[in-house]
Amino acid sequence: MSGQEPLCQPRRVRRGAALTMVFASVLVAGAATGSLPAAEPEPASAVGADGSGPRPVRHEDVARAAAEAMAAGKSPMEAAERAVSRSGDRWGAVYSPGEYEEFEDALDGRYTGVGLSARRERDGRIQVTRVQSGSPAAAAGIHQGDRLRTVDGEKVDGRPVTEVVSLLRGDATDAEAGTEVRLGLARGARDWSRTLRRAELSTDSVTVRRAEGEATVITVSAFTKGSGDTIAAAARQAAAGDGVILDLRGNSGGLVSEAVTAASAFLDGGLVATYDVDGEQRALHAASGGDTASPLVVLVDGGTMSAAELLTGALQDRGRAVVVGSRTFGKGSVQMPSRLPGGSVAELTVGHYRTPSGRGVDGRGITPDLDADRDAVERARTVLGGLGR
Repeated sequence: MSGQEPLCQPRRVRRGAALTMVFASVLVAGAATGSLPAAEPEPASAVGADGSGPRPVRHEDVARAAAEAMAAGKSPMEAAERAVSRSGDRWGAVYSPGEYEEFEDALDGRYTGVGLSARRERDGRIQVTRVQSGSPAAAAGIHQGDRLRTVDGEKVDGRPVTEVVSLLRGDATDAEAGTEVRLGLARGARDWSRTLRRAELSTDSVTVRRAEGEATVITVSAFTKGSGDTIAAAARQAAAGDGVILDLRGNSGGLVSEAVTAASAFLDGGLVATYDVDGEQRALHAASGGDTASPLVVLVDGGTMSAAELLTGALQDRGRAVVVGSRTFGKGSVQMPSRLPGGSVAELTVGHYRTPSGRGVDGRGITPDLDADRDAVERARTVLGGLGR
């Protein structure tokens, strides 16, 4: 798959291999959390956080393993998976043609699921943060603020949101429209269960809230196709004096090109990030003409990953925004896809990206300028008040 854009977003957990993180917040109900399709860069645990050191495995190595297995009458995909799993590439993954197509659909804003978004609270409980209108979850009467207790009988308390999304999403055979998933829920003192059928859904990865005399809040759940332009349009319409809150909490990444477009909404050209692909250094630049005057606060948390960290780091390093929240995940690697013999697709780590000041994000994350947890939005409003009023 030469010529493909590098990817910058965590992948879906496949048979226990890589982390499941596509749409970890909007799609906890069913998309491919940790599984946004063809986008941009990603890393591996065996590669140094500074981008140095040999890559765990090369595309040609995996392709050779697949070809040899095919010639021997064995499964090329299984051989490729073994090569990747033995390599130490934490973010490497192998997808069947159908799985990769689903991944690409997710980046287009389409997914199969039940329409829930969720987050893990400090006590480990999983709370529903959003229910998509017209979704199976909405039809079942599930509300924002409800607690998700079990998925198909498995307790979810204490689990990473990415694992919860994997359960909701189902495995390769279950993740189809019409398949059932049983949820255990709680609301106050009431516990109940609902069996939902997954459905093909579309999602708006960007939501905008405006109120008279208040800051515009732009919430971005993932960088899917077109999200950058949507963010830019919302930024242009925001009242300059009231400022913008860019909420990237729970954003698991996506297309780096969309994150760069989003950066261009708030910068007047200049460097957004650098990254390396097999040792070749490359740079990402913002377009000129962005709004550099309106007060801007970026909200982040431990679920802010990959392309979302790239954007946060650019705005922080360039002095364009105050970052509020908690330390981000620390996913700063570059992955590239390639087609294997037999039609499957391997995504392997090829490098790491850095913020404009040269900071490596992988394994470190981004430290906010101001810490905040539950009161993050109110803290952001207070900061905006000090910046622009």
